[in-house]
Amino acid sequence: MIKFIHTADIHLDSPLRGLEAHQGTPVEEIRGATRRAFENLIDLAVDEKVDFLLIAGDLYDGDWQDYNTGLFFVSRMGRLHQAGIKVILISGNHDAVSRITRTMPLPDNVVHLSSRQPQSVVLEDCGVIIHGQSYATKAVRENLASGYPQRDPDYFNIGLLHTSLNGREGHENYAPCKVDDLRSKGYGYWALGHVHKRETVATDPLIIFSGNIQGRHIKETGAKGATLVTVDDGLVVEVEERELDVLRWEVCAVDLAQCETTDSVYNCIRKTLENILRNAEGRTLVIRLILTGECPVHAELFERTEQWTEEFRGIAASLGNLWLEKVQFRTRRKVGLEEILGADTSIAGLIDSIRKAEFDANNVLEMVPEIAVLKSKLPAEIYGNDEPFLEILPASDPSLKTEVQEMLISMLLKHGAER
Repeated sequence: MIKFIHTADIHLDSPLRGLEAHQGTPVEEIRGATRRAFENLIDLAVDEKVDFLLIAGDLYDGDWQDYNTGLFFVSRMGRLHQAGIKVILISGNHDAVSRITRTMPLPDNVVHLSSRQPQSVVLEDCGVIIHGQSYATKAVRENLASGYPQRDPDYFNIGLLHTSLNGREGHENYAPCKVDDLRSKGYGYWALGHVHKRETVATDPLIIFSGNIQGRHIKETGAKGATLVTVDDGLVVEVEERELDVLRWEVCAVDLAQCETTDSVYNCIRKTLENILRNAEGRTLVIRLILTGECPVHAELFERTEQWTEEFRGIAASLGNLWLEKVQFRTRRKVGLEEILGADTSIAGLIDSIRKAEFDANNVLEMVPEIAVLKSKLPAEIYGNDEPFLEILPASDPSLKTEVQEMLISMLLKHGAER
């Protein structure tokens, strides 16, 4: 009987650009999360006494800023060496051979597979042969799997591949191939990387995306970890998903339809956050709240979205191990504006104009001087782009456009009431 761990997309020391845009963000804790999750991976390997560890690409997020990233990795590989655990890895699009300019001698237990052609590594003690190929460059458009050798009947065969298969949403279509291409090789297990969400693609043979071990932004929600596989007499007898993440991202929709007062809104948010935190098993949580429902206090919410957001952050901070990444205001009025104002009034005409308005960077600045409010609503992950903030059009985000419209309408209604 043998045991191995299949992992991928570690993105060690990922810079997580853009988090500084939000005051109070636990930037250092989030940036250190990939290392702490990797420590959990090493602990799992040692505790389970696995025979080997497979890393299916994107160990690194890109070229190292300095040698500390490489030093951290080889030191942990040294711990596995002492435990008698071998490591076989390939490079993916983020750590392709052409992208990593610094090098570090690897311990004897680590094999980094070639990028020139498929390479096979035999582990005689385990009766296993592992086939794989690293990326030479970032954008690999050819079907790498087609060049992998056929099954060696003398061993349990494993394929190690960084691929999008026939395409996965949110991921570049690198090393594309079909499930039938993999099946045709006759291997007993395919350890895939590149897709950050765990997925069992097929069971005969097992073809699995292990997902990443640590979510890095709000698009990578939920539990993250690695796959522990047990093989007996040439057959996979057990596959376990083991959680390794130390910080978890969650998106939570909150229905405020029953909230008649501002106090009831605060209470609803507090109870929601308490419930999420209760299930986090001690992990730090990063939450995005989406407020929904036909809400009696809809107008009050949109009248001062920045203040509400900071007040909700205060509730989160009071609960402890939790940070509020963003709040999206998507509530609706219980009664339509036309019914409240009448269709023929001058203010109704202004509101109709707002609804039909097209927004670009310049007129948003004119109509919403509180540009910091608008900026705080944009996802943190966009700030890594080279484009200046004002070139990002609200029209490209329908929910953001709706928030701008509702903010303007609330300001207009308040101004009308004051007059």
